[in-house]
Amino acid sequence: MLHEFLAENRAELERRCMAKGPQRPAPTRGSSDTQFGVPLFIGQVIDTLRDDQAACVGAKSAEHANDIGNTAKQHGTELLRNGFSVDEVVHNYGDLCQAITELALERKMPISVAEFHTFNRCLDGAIADAVTEFGRMRDLAVFDESTRSTNAHLGTLAQELQNLLQSATFAFQAMETGNVGVHGATGAVLARSLAGLAQLIDRAFAETRLTSGPQTHPEWISVGELLDEIRISAAVEATAKGLSFTVSEVEDDLAITADRQMLSAAIAGLLRNAFKFTRTSGHVLVQAYSVGERMVMEIQDECGGLAPGKLDELLQPFRQRSTDRPGPGRGLSISRRGIEASGGQLSVRNLPGTGCIFSIDLPRQPTASDVDPVGFSVNGPQTSGTSSTRAPKS
Repeated sequence: MLHEFLAENRAELERRCMAKGPQRPAPTRGSSDTQFGVPLFIGQVIDTLRDDQAACVGAKSAEHANDIGNTAKQHGTELLRNGFSVDEVVHNYGDLCQAITELALERKMPISVAEFHTFNRCLDGAIADAVTEFGRMRDLAVFDESTRSTNAHLGTLAQELQNLLQSATFAFQAMETGNVGVHGATGAVLARSLAGLAQLIDRAFAETRLTSGPQTHPEWISVGELLDEIRISAAVEATAKGLSFTVSEVEDDLAITADRQMLSAAIAGLLRNAFKFTRTSGHVLVQAYSVGERMVMEIQDECGGLAPGKLDELLQPFRQRSTDRPGPGRGLSISRRGIEASGGQLSVRNLPGTGCIFSIDLPRQPTASDVDPVGFSVNGPQTSGTSSTRAPKS
């Protein structure tokens, strides 16, 4: 009988199952010592086969089936905790099936169809319960980790907002007494605090939209008008940091189609990065110009340039250019994703010893000078892609 064969060779079957794991092409990490799984499963299968043989299929079989299901769930949880992947859950039970088949052939032990059917029923149920529980516990673990990460991020954001709000409140209260002026040091504190609040809100807005699967709302945008809007708040921050800030003259008809809020937040993030790393008394320059059918906007800082090998990792998620400066290090990544969501690209060029140039590349909207009434550009058909190139302004 199969149940007698399993009982007599239980230790050998367990040994063979333990030996099969390391023999797989890519064994998973983690400890192979488990409290649940194959050893308990063998005993439960023996009990089930014995019940079937005695024709006591009623309450006892149901009880053993429940035991197998509970043990399998615990085994799935145990493997997850030990760092195994879901395929190891299936392999564990598959190893036992192979070990029984191999040993039965070696010992010339016949297995009846009914016994094999009962064993397969136990095996299928155990695999299903173990895999289901493994997936459920893994989903819970991922959710818990995501919740902790979100809470930590929200806590940091709330602390930053609180600090800036307190600074702005104290500065306003001091000015309200009439003893200090708007253009003095206290006024500068108020200006910096308000600018910081605006930056944090912009960053949180952009990150929320991007991480939740951004739904863009493209609209026609005059590049000159967009930069005029950004120039006002950026100039305040540059002055507060002791930097000079220039926005070059932009062609009157230079326009693009993009999500205004997302693009504005991306540009603001690049400017904050430029102000943060530009050396004291340095200069930040913004210029926008057309190149064929594209609009290129460049933000040039004076950070001193990048160390060798740092250029490629600069725009990667959550990277910081300097380990000795505060900040979450996610601004450039958010800006890149915001620009890509509008159909553009963000790149960076290194100017060793001087600084960096961040370039935003977006499709340019055609102008009256590009297309005549019959649909031809000044250099040929509009579809040829040979419209004139305009040089950047210095």
